[in-house]
Amino acid sequence: IPQDPSNQKCGRKKTVSFSSMPSEKKISSASDCISFMQAGCELKKVRPNSRIYNRFFTLDPDLQALRWEPSKKDLEKAKLDISAIKEIRLGKNTETFRNNGLADQISEDCALSIIHGENYESLDLVANSADVANIWVSGLRYLVSRSKQPLDLMEGSHNTPRFAWLKTVFEAADVDGNGIMLEDTSVELIKKLNPTLKESKIRLKFKEIQKSKEKLTTRVTKEEFCEAFCELCTRPEVYFLLVQISKNKEYLDANDLMLFLEAEQGVTHITEEMCLDIIRRYELSQEGRLKGFLAIDGFTQYLLSPECDIFDPEHKKIVQDMTQPLSHYYINASHNTYLIEDQLRGPADINGYVRALKMSCRSIELDVCDGPDNEPIICNRNNMTSPLAFRNVIEVINKLAFFASEYPLILCLGNHCSVQQQKVMVQHMKRIFGSKLYTEAPLSSEVYLPSPEKLKMKIIVKGKKLPCDQDILEGEVTDEDEEAEISRRLSEDFSREPKLIWLCRELSDLVSLCKSVQYKDFETSMKAQSYWEMCSFSEAEASRIANEYPEDFVNYNKKFLSRVYPSAMRIDSSNLNPQDFWNCGCQIVAMNYQTPGPMMDLHTGWFLQNGGCGYVLRPSVMRDEVSYFSANTKGIVPGVSPQVLHVKIISGQNFPKPKGACAKGDVIDPYVCIEIHGIPADCTEQRTKTVQQNSDNPIFDESFEFQINLPELAMIRFVVLDDDYIGDEFIGQYTIPLECLQPGYRHIPLRSFVGDIMEHVTLFVHIAITNRSGGGKAQKRSLSVRIGKKAREYTMLRNTGLKTIDDIFKLAVHPLREATDMRENMQNAMVSVKELCGLPPIASLKQCILTLSSRLVNSDNAPSVTLCMKDAFPYLEPLGTMPDVQKKVLAAYDLV
Repeated sequence: IPQDPSNQKCGRKKTVSFSSMPSEKKISSASDCISFMQAGCELKKVRPNSRIYNRFFTLDPDLQALRWEPSKKDLEKAKLDISAIKEIRLGKNTETFRNNGLADQISEDCALSIIHGENYESLDLVANSADVANIWVSGLRYLVSRSKQPLDLMEGSHNTPRFAWLKTVFEAADVDGNGIMLEDTSVELIKKLNPTLKESKIRLKFKEIQKSKEKLTTRVTKEEFCEAFCELCTRPEVYFLLVQISKNKEYLDANDLMLFLEAEQGVTHITEEMCLDIIRRYELSQEGRLKGFLAIDGFTQYLLSPECDIFDPEHKKIVQDMTQPLSHYYINASHNTYLIEDQLRGPADINGYVRALKMSCRSIELDVCDGPDNEPIICNRNNMTSPLAFRNVIEVINKLAFFASEYPLILCLGNHCSVQQQKVMVQHMKRIFGSKLYTEAPLSSEVYLPSPEKLKMKIIVKGKKLPCDQDILEGEVTDEDEEAEISRRLSEDFSREPKLIWLCRELSDLVSLCKSVQYKDFETSMKAQSYWEMCSFSEAEASRIANEYPEDFVNYNKKFLSRVYPSAMRIDSSNLNPQDFWNCGCQIVAMNYQTPGPMMDLHTGWFLQNGGCGYVLRPSVMRDEVSYFSANTKGIVPGVSPQVLHVKIISGQNFPKPKGACAKGDVIDPYVCIEIHGIPADCTEQRTKTVQQNSDNPIFDESFEFQINLPELAMIRFVVLDDDYIGDEFIGQYTIPLECLQPGYRHIPLRSFVGDIMEHVTLFVHIAITNRSGGGKAQKRSLSVRIGKKAREYTMLRNTGLKTIDDIFKLAVHPLREATDMRENMQNAMVSVKELCGLPPIASLKQCILTLSSRLVNSDNAPSVTLCMKDAFPYLEPLGTMPDVQKKVLAAYDLV
């Protein structure tokens, strides 16, 4: 049995999948599945005693029975009548799989079980690839649901609504009405129906069809056109999904769609009318739109539409409370905003400000020096070429300050000007910004900074300030900003006194809420620092503090703003990992916007979650006065319930060649890496196998599971890479906060290296998030491990040493234990129901009820149970006798 590739470290061992379709012909209808099963293939048969045998399975020509060989039994015993099959399950969802010692090494997506007979016995099988498993599951389900009329199937594929629609498309383009068409015309027609297809691929398909029929002419008939379209435009993974949710029809009606949206996609308040509306908008055939059903092409379009985007549309608007103190938010911040190249040689450029403000950056930097003609300038002090007039920059900032967000904008001033030019700076800012400048003196009666809501449309200046108690027009202040930090580092003389600079009263008065001060240590800060004062930390200093005093850093950041800027050693303007500092509650982590790459992806992805307004509310464990949080916690976070994220990477669409890849011609060998970013305990990555030489529609079909201890701080990054012997090359990525994920079947739009969305380039995935109790790492099957009372982790209370307080809280111990028991019992009961229904751990209660209801209706459609209310709970009462299997399920349901 092959090792599960998900256990391999990302990027270490290259694994190859030969999971292109088993037959060269692509599966695009039920009859394709049936033909494949009649030809037969080898499947592994799993026995309850952990033994696994290879057997060759075939479907009888008359579609009445499934047979396998070789076996010592006589032929009649090694068969299963289709009429005896009760249900077909995909995945490891039977007792045999759950208790088999080798089950861990069997891929979830290759396993299937056939449940048969009155006692619901299972025949447990493992296919060589997920594709083959899907073919058997879809084909068998189709046969079981059609066992009454098995013969309409084989000629069925040519009189479906899909073919009727394609014929009308063909006839509309066939101007002469001869029933044949030039190859060029048919290629154009298919390209129009599916713009993502490459012309060369369509031409090749027509050549194959002509060759198989040994035709000499290149004219295309109506049948050939339909055949080419179906083979080119049917995505097998979408076809299998359609069959599964339509209960083995080849189209969805409004009812099917409604159940799919509720049970799979997590959509609430959906009505039949809404489903009919979706069908009318996406179904391509007129007949389908009139009769209210969605066939494969319309369903594919719907799944690719913005309505099935992975990003929760709720988060496209402001969803968070904006009335908390400023220090409770992460703030989108840029470093050396005036640069669009690296910090050593790059000239200053006004576009740096335009780009940052359009991306709703809320903290920008201005390094100001004396310029000619008494006009201050903004320049890169390593490269004095092409300086920008300070006045022009202020005008651009004024124009775009609230273009992308109406929440406050912080200007970090690096002042290196003479007093004379400082006064000119003040005049420009007052004249251009006018009433937008926030200069109100902070109230000493307050304890916290005002909220973003209160500071809407305001521009806040961060800088040095003269002491308020001295009545002086100018004075010396220390300069401990980045420049000073750099010169200190270069001279390695850390005991050097900070450099002093002259500051005029007018500029000092523009600074109110963000007065720059020097950080000494937390003890001094907590005693002496005022809420309107803030410190800047170099990356190295912030890292040291985060490692040595993680809890203190979080507590400090509850009240004060912290700004972290990249190390001076990053001459190439590379970026730090912002997550390391967000984990400690640092609000302003300055990024080099001009440098794309994984760190900028994380930064951009993170700030999408609150309407893209540049402010994201920090988790409550970082805001509450009494909460205790350390980013370095090894597992469960007190007061936060961990979650399990289940990701299935199904397929990719239209992957481009990596930029600058010239060695390999046109082929790419893609694989997908899933990275989790968050607190250190949550950071991990896993990868799929590599699919050889397929960029148009690689099928991965692999499932992964991640335990997330602090969901509010977690992000997931999907990266598609080209597997290359020299070094894997980047194809595309998408980064999204866990809080913004929508569950169910979703297409992910991939972004290029510089962050632009690439047209038609997507990744098709299935997402589910389940709650998990009990701390530590996720168990083998994250839900089916029941936690007995002895192993339960009950909430413990810390003694404060203050008797009165401890005595009050002692009363909470018992109710907390009871609550834990209740929650664990509930989860254990749910696990039993899922297992008895033959569903995976990620199934929802709705899916359990659906499975249950289809089982409890007898073959003649008479119900075998009645629903009645007892003690305000809905009970299922049996009518007459029931098989033991059903009794067990009902008992488990009652327990829930």
